Amino acid sequence: MTIMHFGSDMGSTIDMIRDQLEGRAIPVAVVGLMLSSAVLWALFTVDYDECDGDEDCIRIAYEVKDTYLFWEANPQEMADKLSDLTGEKVVVYPVADEVAAIEAVAAGNAEIAMVDGAAGWLGYQVYDLDVVAVEKKPDGRVYYNAAAWVKADSDIAAAYLDDDPDTDPFALMQGKKSCHTGWLKSAGMLIPMGYLIGNGYAEVVGDPDEIESLRATVTTFFHEDSEIPEGGTPYSGYKGALKCMMTGHGDIALVKDTAYRLYCDENEDGVADGPDWCLDRDEIVMLPSFGQAPSHPVMYDPARMDSETMLMIQDALLALDDDSEGREILNDVLNTAGMVASTADEHLGTYSDAVSNVPGIRAYLEK
Repeated sequence: MTIMHFGSDMGSTIDMIRDQLEGRAIPVAVVGLMLSSAVLWALFTVDYDECDGDEDCIRIAYEVKDTYLFWEANPQEMADKLSDLTGEKVVVYPVADEVAAIEAVAAGNAEIAMVDGAAGWLGYQVYDLDVVAVEKKPDGRVYYNAAAWVKADSDIAAAYLDDDPDTDPFALMQGKKSCHTGWLKSAGMLIPMGYLIGNGYAEVVGDPDEIESLRATVTTFFHEDSEIPEGGTPYSGYKGALKCMMTGHGDIALVKDTAYRLYCDENEDGVADGPDWCLDRDEIVMLPSFGQAPSHPVMYDPARMDSETMLMIQDALLALDDDSEGREILNDVLNTAGMVASTADEHLGTYSDAVSNVPGIRAYLEK
C-alpha cells in the first residue's frame, strides 16, 4: 500500500494556528482559509495493491472514497488484516458503488464484495451469488430496522407523540425534504419507499417498470430537492443522512434504527459525543419502523470459488473479533460489532417482500 500525504503533522498545524489567533482580531475569511489549509494537510489518498496474474490472491470489491482524512480508517487496513489471517495476499478492488461491487464479483474481477442488503439481494437474485458472512449488531441481530428520524420540534414528531390517531406522521412527510443514505440503499430508500407506496402514502410517478420512476416518486412525494447522494458526497451514508437532517439541510433522515448511537452517542447517555453537528437525543425523534432490512453481507460467487477457499475467507472474517486490531477494523471500517456465518437463502430470502412495491426494481434486476 502506498499512502500519499498532502502535508505533514495535522496537530502541529492546528496548534500553530491557535497560537497565532490567540488574542488577535483576525477577519473571519482569513481564519477560514487557515483552517482549510490545515484540513488539506490531513488528506491522503491510497494506492491499492493489485493481484499479479499468476499468484493466488483475494480481491475485495469495495466502494472507496477518493481521499481519506488521516483519522479515518480506510479499507486497505482491512485487506492487510485479512491477509494476515488467511496467509494469502488480499487486496482492495476499488469500485464506485456497491452495484459495481456485485458486478465485479459476478464478472470474476473480485472474489468477494462487501455491500449493503439491497446490493446483496441484487447479487442473489440476478447473479446467483451467495453469502460468506454477514455483519451482526451489538445485540446479536443480523438485521436492522429502517426508520425515519426527525427533529423533536417538527410537526412530524408532534404527530407521532400526541397519541391522536387522526394525526399521521407518515402523511406529514409529504412535501418535506428527505435525506437518503444513497440511491437504491435499503434503509435509506428501498424499504421506506416500499412502505410508503404499499400503504398508500406515495403514488408511483412514471413507468412502474422503470427504476428511474423511483427517483421521480421520491422527489414528488417528498421534495424536488430531496438529498439522494451517489458516491462519497457529504450527505451520503447513514452518517451523512443524519448530518443532513440535524444541520437543517433536510427535514427527515431515512436511516437504520441504530444510526444515532453509532455516529452521535457512543456513550449511550443521550448526550451527543460525536461530530459538532450531532444533536442530543432529546432533540430528535425516531418514528416507527418501516420494516426490517438484512444486515450487510459479504458476497461471493460459488460457481467461481471452491468451498475450501470460501471457508478460509469465512473463518478470517469471523476471526476479526478475536483481537483489538480486528475489532477496531470492524468498528471503524465496517461499522459493525462482528461477523457471523450465513447463506443467501437464510439472510436475503425474505427481502423481496420488503421491496416488492418499489417501481422498476424487478425490471432493473432482470436487465
